[in-house]
Amino acid sequence: MIVGLDIGTSSIRVAIGEIDEETKKLKIAGTSCEKSAGLRNGNIVNIEAASGAIRNAIEEAEQNAGVDVNSCFTAIGGEQIEGINSTGKVAVSTKGKSSREISQDDIQRVRDCAQAVQISLDREMLHVITQDYTVDHVSGIKDPMHRLGVCLESSVHIVTASKTTIQNIQKCINRAGYEMDGVILKTLAAAQTVATEDEMELGSILIDLGAGTTDFFVLVNGAPVCTASIPVGGNLVTNDIAIVEGINVAEAERIKLEAGCCWAENVDPSGTVIINGIGGQPPREVKQSEICDIISARIREIFNMVLNKIIDMTSVVQLSGNIILTGGGANLDGIIEIAQEVFETSAVRIGFPEKLGGIEEDYDGPEWATVIGLVKFCSEQLSQHPDKKTKKMLRLNKEKNKSENKFIKMLKSLF
Repeated sequence: MIVGLDIGTSSIRVAIGEIDEETKKLKIAGTSCEKSAGLRNGNIVNIEAASGAIRNAIEEAEQNAGVDVNSCFTAIGGEQIEGINSTGKVAVSTKGKSSREISQDDIQRVRDCAQAVQISLDREMLHVITQDYTVDHVSGIKDPMHRLGVCLESSVHIVTASKTTIQNIQKCINRAGYEMDGVILKTLAAAQTVATEDEMELGSILIDLGAGTTDFFVLVNGAPVCTASIPVGGNLVTNDIAIVEGINVAEAERIKLEAGCCWAENVDPSGTVIINGIGGQPPREVKQSEICDIISARIREIFNMVLNKIIDMTSVVQLSGNIILTGGGANLDGIIEIAQEVFETSAVRIGFPEKLGGIEEDYDGPEWATVIGLVKFCSEQLSQHPDKKTKKMLRLNKEKNKSENKFIKMLKSLF
């Protein structure tokens, strides 16, 4: 049994996966979605409130799946995540060999060299993902094993996270009565269930539109080259509606969910929205186009911020894959069109999670991409390493200070 936990600013989602005895394939046995508590802009600000919400979400998933949960995998995102690219170079060893044939030891040495970067004491190395290798100036090699060469180079993408953020997440899960098996970058988890191999190879951008933050992940030649986040999300859209229309946040959220649209051409010019009165005031009507103008301005700003940050952080000139939108914000009417306008491409789509059996309509939206990706990824790793030690290999609180733990090694198999 694999349990995935996605702790978001507005919602907490849980998915429980099991291996079907007949088909031997992964299926989703149960899911749940509970209102989040104790979080602001992706950060835990109240341990007790957050642990209570986590407990409620997991208990509901337990009831739906008919199982007892002891531990879970979770995801991390937001501004506490940083991604950097690094390279390492070593001479191919001739020790114990008749020729300069690249061995697993050479590959391990160059990986260690590439990830030997200095990070601050308050940060932890979360993932080290190999991008490619270069042998004697021949670049773009995915697997250099058994090649002959003198010099071996490796390019890697390193993802670091705030230590205190990870510790707070673990504390919340523990206080809820569960153990934390491991933690994965949110956008990396989502990519496992929404991005195809072709999209990864050709070059794609995955954008997770959350309530408190917008996380994004750039893939080129099957590996990440950029991981980042901006501290704005769907909650700002709600606040904009509340401020402009002079209503409370709850009413603004209702309007956004029921009548929200961010592309003017999708709005009926004669359409109206009913705004409930506050403090005894009668309801009033406003044009739907007026609400659309408010929403589109903020969504356009978010996409422009993502685009500018990608330009600043990478040297990527052109991507031939897709821009994949996930998260609750991807459900907004017109989101594809406005992304196409900002990024100047028609290659934009919504990232719906892979159907893995069970009650599929319960997890068929883009907001489920992260938690379903968590379950899928961890299930694949456990099936490749069926021994009882595998879970211990994935546990975050084991061997934190090693230059490369076994969990990171397994991550590399993704690319």
